[in-house]
Amino acid sequence: MTRLALTALTLLASLAAMTTGASADNYPTKPVTLIATAAPGGVVDILARTIGQRLTKAWGQQVVVENKPGGSNQIGADYVAKSAPDGYTLLVSPEATFVVNPWIYQKAPYDPAVDFVPITGLVSISQALITHPSLPVQNVRELVELGKQKPGALNYGTFGVASTGHLNMEMFQKTAGVTFVPVHYRGATPALTDVIAGHIQMMFISAGSAVPPSKGGQVKLLAIGSGKRLAQLPDVPTIAEGGFPGFEAVSWFGLFAPRGTPRDVVAKINDDVRRIFADPEFREKFLDVNFFQPMASTPEQFAEFIKSDATKWRNVIRDIKLKVE
Repeated sequence: MTRLALTALTLLASLAAMTTGASADNYPTKPVTLIATAAPGGVVDILARTIGQRLTKAWGQQVVVENKPGGSNQIGADYVAKSAPDGYTLLVSPEATFVVNPWIYQKAPYDPAVDFVPITGLVSISQALITHPSLPVQNVRELVELGKQKPGALNYGTFGVASTGHLNMEMFQKTAGVTFVPVHYRGATPALTDVIAGHIQMMFISAGSAVPPSKGGQVKLLAIGSGKRLAQLPDVPTIAEGGFPGFEAVSWFGLFAPRGTPRDVVAKINDDVRRIFADPEFREKFLDVNFFQPMASTPEQFAEFIKSDATKWRNVIRDIKLKVE
């Protein structure tokens, strides 16, 4: 059995393996901790704190956020994997923990397919393809043509090796048949700063981060990596519209519990989080302004989504022969 098949089966099996002995009738009866796998201020942290505040009101129990960044999300994930499976320690993490790390790390302190129960997706973020204004291109087709005319002459920034900004650009290069040179940074902000300064020529970055410098004329926003145009940016075409049908550049974030967490506890958390996402005020004042697309679903639907996404990234990572020790 291939590693991918085993990963998919064990991830889905984790849902079936949830215990049923404990009752969610009174859950929670004490504070709940959300472990955020990134430092304060980023999307993971913002999601955890905003949802935590809403759950605190709904449950009448304090929901505390603890940031455990580092190791490509592995430090926080390992902590939750080793926590008691009682619903009182949960994980808020980006997709890399579950669909990227398994293919690039030979040794990891946890098994993303075995040690966790998917509760629900939270949000996805469409990434924008931006360039420095000096680059003589006005759209994706022109960028690709320039790249083919000058192979290896154009560079792009990432927010780390195997980050979504890196892998989405690798996927774009494969799709477009063009080669750019990566420049890796420790985070999206320094990479964006160097695009604005003209030290590097382009990058993929979240749409919300791309819009302010684009409006200020500091960068060109060529296209969005969403499946369809964003309501907030109706005049910005998708990369698919630029001649690459089916291409998407997104990142996503989800909520997880340790394996063995009681099924009814997972169901209660899922119901309450989905109720938050169904609130029109939450969507208007939090999701829309941050360019977040809601992903709330059943645990089973979320598990199937992860399975599909893992297949996509396995293929990309194998093609570029990316490994991290």
